[in-house]
Amino acid sequence: MFEKRYLGSRFTASLMLVAAIAITAVSGLSYMKMREPGPDIDRVVPHAGFEHKRLSDWFEGLAGTPADTDIYVQEGAEPGGTVLILGGTHANEPAGVIAAVVMLEQADVKRGRLMIAPYANPMARTHTFPQDAHPQTFSFRTPNGVTRAFRYGARITNPVNEWPNPDIYIHPESGQTMAGIERSNLNRAHPGVADGGATERLAYGFMELIKQEKVDLAIDLHEASPEYPVVDALVAHERAMELAAMVTMELEFEGVPIRLEPSPKNLRGLNHREWGDNADVLAVLLETCNASAGRFRGRTDEALILTGEDKAYEKAAGLGRLYVPWESFDKRFEERVARHVTTVRLLADNLEFVREGKGVTVEGLPAYQELSDLGVGAFLSD
Repeated sequence: MFEKRYLGSRFTASLMLVAAIAITAVSGLSYMKMREPGPDIDRVVPHAGFEHKRLSDWFEGLAGTPADTDIYVQEGAEPGGTVLILGGTHANEPAGVIAAVVMLEQADVKRGRLMIAPYANPMARTHTFPQDAHPQTFSFRTPNGVTRAFRYGARITNPVNEWPNPDIYIHPESGQTMAGIERSNLNRAHPGVADGGATERLAYGFMELIKQEKVDLAIDLHEASPEYPVVDALVAHERAMELAAMVTMELEFEGVPIRLEPSPKNLRGLNHREWGDNADVLAVLLETCNASAGRFRGRTDEALILTGEDKAYEKAAGLGRLYVPWESFDKRFEERVARHVTTVRLLADNLEFVREGKGVTVEGLPAYQELSDLGVGAFLSD
């Protein structure tokens, strides 16, 4: 009897070991697919006139590292100011990424200079949070039937590139303490450290770009969950508040409700705080509403990313737990991208009024209603 039980236990243990190895192998292959997604994932087709550079062109310390990211620059025929746009600071906020890609593929700069970093933290695009069950990719169809696919990443740098995080992260510039994981959060690492961790060096690279190129306006494109207080908002450093107020009024006039929020002085590491404090730049951050990044959500799949529809959030709205008017709120991906693109266009259009001679004129960007009606795929290249 003892021998039978022993053999049965060994058989069960062997099965469990084989199952564990199989699960590990499948997980490993899935992980590697995110790190090496193939040539057609995250591909961009810049509009004529853009010059491809790398962030290491401004900070050599990034050369040859996973933190070195693509920067695209287009200069108009007429002199003017310089606008920098970041998408993908948080790679799990996809409307910001795709808005930057749409502008990269459609923008025709007539005056001044436009600089776009569509994947600001490339290290955050190579993984997803293991317990969040996010899909690895989402896609769009162009009018000619071409599929354009993009990765859905994470809020923080991949642990492969930065590990381990400390229990407590001490922001180098201010000494402010944060949760240890924030060391890997690009939007807590500014203005960066030249010899710091991977994320701090990435932040330092953007600070060097802003200083060396004398950027007049820097815009970071984000998304927030519906239960987050700062959502569908424009957050501005105090020196950018006049410009932000102009744009907020124009958006409201066009029927696009938006909140205007000041950059908090007591929360350090944020780009709009550190850029504005450390350089002569007008720094703003935009937030749209992304249900796929929230904690109240139900099933997490590509449909949630693209439609924003979720029964769990409908319930939360009924309980008064959200900061957006859920029933009347347009949650579609198209609308979120349209908000970003329209706000960027208005910020560039009005820059001349707060910085004389520094205007930036960009043609070719889709209008709000046009993008909302026709969808993102209509403005992505084949």
